[in-house]
Amino acid sequence: MNILIYNSGGGLGDSIQIFNLINSLNIKFQNDKLWYLSAHKNHFQHSLSEYNLNIETFNLGLEYFGFRWKHWFQVKNKQKNDLNIKFDLIIDLQSKLRNTLILKRLKSKIFYSPTLNFLLSTKQKNYVNTKNNIDDILLNLEKILDTKIPLRKYDINQIEKKYHNEALRLLPNENYIGFSITQGNKYRKKTWPIERFINLANRLNNQIPVFFIEKNNLELIKEISSCVKTAIFPETNTLLSCPALITTMSTRLNKAITIDNGIMHMMSLANIPMITLFGPTNPDKFAPKNKNIKILDSKKIYNSDDISKITEEDILNFI
Repeated sequence: MNILIYNSGGGLGDSIQIFNLINSLNIKFQNDKLWYLSAHKNHFQHSLSEYNLNIETFNLGLEYFGFRWKHWFQVKNKQKNDLNIKFDLIIDLQSKLRNTLILKRLKSKIFYSPTLNFLLSTKQKNYVNTKNNIDDILLNLEKILDTKIPLRKYDINQIEKKYHNEALRLLPNENYIGFSITQGNKYRKKTWPIERFINLANRLNNQIPVFFIEKNNLELIKEISSCVKTAIFPETNTLLSCPALITTMSTRLNKAITIDNGIMHMMSLANIPMITLFGPTNPDKFAPKNKNIKILDSKKIYNSDDISKITEEDILNFI
């Protein structure tokens, strides 16, 4: 059986959010092949390869697949002439009508999509609104396939041992608190003021602050290190810097404070206590679904999407 997952999200976090779905399907259908089609860069081939998820790439060679109406005409020929793969099941994880209509042009026996309240799915069942919740997606897949699919969470032991050893070398002690303060996507302001992170790290002086900042962000590292004398920047001291190392280093933390970014999702795989700060983005859609995560959302607290409305005291009250 060939199963295709389509994801229109382009960030690392969008891919990490479906780790449990991939793991669950791989264990349930272990003799079958799982494929991944992304509208953007396929992170499973690149940045996320060290997580060792068993999923093949279905590459149509169509950039921003689903976001261009011309793909409606191109997709049939691509599948027939270049790839010649027929899918038993296609899982559409987004709900944009254009993308779904184009995706549905691919040959499949069973098509699952939440678009138009599941109207375009092959079988009409009593589906639940998933809101990107993997438990609910699996429940819907059980209905359309008439079989049980137990949730199998991603196990960080799937990450190669060298990354666990490197995390122990970089963070050999206890009582660490992690901070992730930068955002990758700049089109919405998700960052909390840097000076408040600095103040917070100094106020939590009984814990060792670990800042997860790319080693080439020299100005920011210099600014923080000059103000927080005990700060550690582990990514400046390793040749193995990658998302999988962020996850293994997160297992060394007592807790973490982060904005809505890719590192938030990397940390969440370690299942540690976390406080996540949200402003313009929706935590129901983007926050990891872990019980150990506490969400501070400026929209709910201050009726504003300005994340800077959140105070240091708000965070300290959670801690």
